[in-house]
Amino acid sequence: MSHTNAESVTKTPDATPFTLWTVFKRTGSFAGAEAAVAEFDELVAALAAESITLRGAYDVSAMRNDADIMVWLVGAVPEDLQKAIRAIRRTELFANTEIAWSAMGVHREAEFAKSHAPSYMGPHEPKGWVCVYPFVRSYDWYILPAEDRSRMLREHGMLGREFPQILANTVSAFALGDWEWLLGLEADELTDLVDMMRHLRYSDARLHVREEVPFYTGRRISSTEIAEVLR
Repeated sequence: MSHTNAESVTKTPDATPFTLWTVFKRTGSFAGAEAAVAEFDELVAALAAESITLRGAYDVSAMRNDADIMVWLVGAVPEDLQKAIRAIRRTELFANTEIAWSAMGVHREAEFAKSHAPSYMGPHEPKGWVCVYPFVRSYDWYILPAEDRSRMLREHGMLGREFPQILANTVSAFALGDWEWLLGLEADELTDLVDMMRHLRYSDARLHVREEVPFYTGRRISSTEIAEVLR
């Protein structure tokens, strides 16, 4: 039996940003004025001053029947991200919404890829679309021989490299919720996300995925567009 030891799991760069994806659904129509949009913009600026980054707000409406807006936050302190979501929920813009889904993750050293880090930690600007989903490995994955897991992940990674235009954000979610990992894929073309997800099915690593739902996919939008989606 071979597994990653505790030291290598926790060894990360000095900055270890947490990330939080929160999905809101409408409970009524937004009937506010431009002041509500301005209030939201002011909140985003205030959060940025506290080192909490809004990487994007996304229109996930009509992709599924239980979601309208997804908010993606990044920050070094998890409780600050929780506080930020409460502040967003209390704005006039989000007054007639409720949280439909929320998941927090944090960058930890990846299996067999010590230098891998989520794109949000680097200089990469957000792309126009994002696809977010959680996943859980099979029960036997972590007790497979290390060489078998390394081979499968290497094969999986090579398939992903055929889509260099897509930014990957894989974060650990053990103990933070119901899943082991969270993945956010960013692309400027929605069809690139569709094609990549289909392409990645052709690997042995797929045999060791026990759960990978729900999916939330949406286009990155402005605060003015948030108001339109929530009307």
